[in-house]
Order: sequence, then structure tokens, then C-alpha cells
Amino acid sequence: MTGEPNPLGDYVRARRELVTPEQAGLPAVGTRRVPGLRREEVAMLAGISADYYLRLEQGRDRNPSVQVLESLARALRLDDDATAHLVRLGTDTSRRRRAGPRRRTETVPEGIAKLVAALPLPAIVEGRYFDVLAANALATALSPRLAPGANRLRDMFLDPAEQALHPDWAKAAGGMVAGFRQSVGTDTDDPRFIELVGELSLASPHFSRLWARHDVEACEGAAKYLDHPQVGRLRLNRERLGIGGMAGRTLVVHHPDPGTDSADRLALLASITSTHQDHVQDSF
Repeated sequence: MTGEPNPLGDYVRARRELVTPEQAGLPAVGTRRVPGLRREEVAMLAGISADYYLRLEQGRDRNPSVQVLESLARALRLDDDATAHLVRLGTDTSRRRRAGPRRRTETVPEGIAKLVAALPLPAIVEGRYFDVLAANALATALSPRLAPGANRLRDMFLDPAEQALHPDWAKAAGGMVAGFRQSVGTDTDDPRFIELVGELSLASPHFSRLWARHDVEACEGAAKYLDHPQVGRLRLNRERLGIGGMAGRTLVVHHPDPGTDSADRLALLASITSTHQDHVQDSF
């Protein structure tokens, strides 16, 4: 087992380091040499032996039952998204070993591409690893990085112009990393994933710190604030819609509340974008 990836062990180790004895209802006795909980404390809280927990964390036992995983989730105070992630890590190990590494090609059906282009709101199709697979002109006007071939995670951490769009960049970046881990799930043997995480870990210390936390959060609809250089502050609702038959691919649409300043500003941006496109077409 030496040298093999150990995603389950890495995850439970990272999560136990984030839980304090006080949060777990344990007395903080003596000097603690490790952050968070000790291994034997997690084992006690989960109702398993300390030796068995050690084998799980070290990757020497890779076939825990769902009941054990759920007990560990309770001991580590995981929410529903994080618990589901833990169970996937613990139950997909043998499948991942059999399948081996592979590179997936993510494409967009022609009908979905036409729908994105026709929508009067900023819209993109996003892949499992946050690659932008399709985008309409208004999405690209919202952010030039929302264009086919770009990667939203890379731009969030490595592009200063993208960072400047987000008034609370640290919160947005943390949420994106947690959403990325949830989106990837157990598909960590894909070369695309390995390349992206490796690149960001080397290039961005902030990404590296967030990635080491192993936070998991479902990618769902939410309000999003942007400081746009042309039209100013925008508050947009972000909706994420799974595409039937296209595992891992998501239609992402941004829309303002009707009658708000953000609605007026997005309409202005749409007008600017349309005028620019008309000029480009006239030039030909």
C-alpha cells in the first residue's frame, strides 16, 4: 500500500485536526501536541478501536462499512455534504483501483450550446473540474474569464482581474474550493484533476491551505456579488442546473431580482455588449 493514494485517510486526518476537544464535548486535559482531536479520541467518539481507526487513517484498511463511516462523520461533526463525501471516499476505493487513471473528454450537446447562446442572461456550461465548456456573450461581458477554454478555479486564484471582481474574494475562493472538492468526489485519478490541483498547489499558497482543509460544500444556487469595472456593483442570483445525461456538466445562469439597481446595470451591460457585437459584425 505504500505510495498509493489514500484519499479516505487524508480526509479524516484533515477533518479531525479542525475539531477541538471542546466542540466534541471532551475535556481539554494536558498539553496537546496536535491540532484538533487525537486519533484515539476520534476512535472513542466513533465507537471503534484506536487500532482500527489508525489503520483507516494510514490506508492499511480500505474497506470500512457505511456504518463505520457514518460514525466517523458524527465524531468529526461533518454536515450532510461532508458526510456524503466521506462515504463516497470509503466505498469507492476498490472501484477506483480497478478502473485506473483515465482522462475524460467533456463536451456540450449542440442543443445545449444553442440554448446558452440564446439566453438573455449570463449563462455558461461548466464541467466537473470547473472548466468553462460553453458561454454566451453576456457571460463573457460579466467576466472575460467566463469563456470556453477557461477554468474558473484557476482564474479565481491566479488572475488578479478575476479576483478584483469579487468584493469578498476570500469567502468566494473558499466556497469555490469546497464546491470543487464536492464536484470531483472520488474522481481524483483523472489526469485533468491531477494537473489542475498540482498547478494551483504550486502557484497559490492560499489555494494550498484551503485544499488541505478538505472542506466540502454542495454547489448550489446562491446570491453572488460582483464589482464590475463598467457597470458597478451587481447582486445576481446564481442558479446551477444539472444537464440530463451529462454527468458532471452543469448549466449556470445568473439573474438579478426584478426592479433592482442590479437589474438595471445588467441591462446596461447587455446593451453595451449588443452594441459592441453589432460594430464587430458591421466591420466585416
